[in-house]
Amino acid sequence: MHVELPEKRYYKIGEVAKAFNVNASLIRFWEKEFDIIKPKKNAKGNRLFTQDDIKNFKLIFNLVKERGFTLEGAKQKLKKNPESIFDHQEIINRLEAVKAELIKIKNQL
Repeated sequence: MHVELPEKRYYKIGEVAKAFNVNASLIRFWEKEFDIIKPKKNAKGNRLFTQDDIKNFKLIFNLVKERGFTLEGAKQKLKKNPESIFDHQEIINRLEAVKAELIKIKNQL
């Protein structure tokens, strides 16, 4: 999944939900379920997600939504061998970027 977010220090929950095409309630649920998601909160209590949180959401999204893991299975995978997921996700991200560039070139012709 290629997530389109502008380069920022913090993202609001609505921005994250829109980027992943999910409801904000799912973002809040995953935050409770996965301890690798640790948003900061402002004075009003609004969640502010960092680049690391976005990277972790990508991993969780990949495992749960794209690869069909259960929540428990995703938690175990993240605990057992997180490096392999990061490597796999990095390769996917690079391939998606190349694909996007190729589509841009194709559309210009």
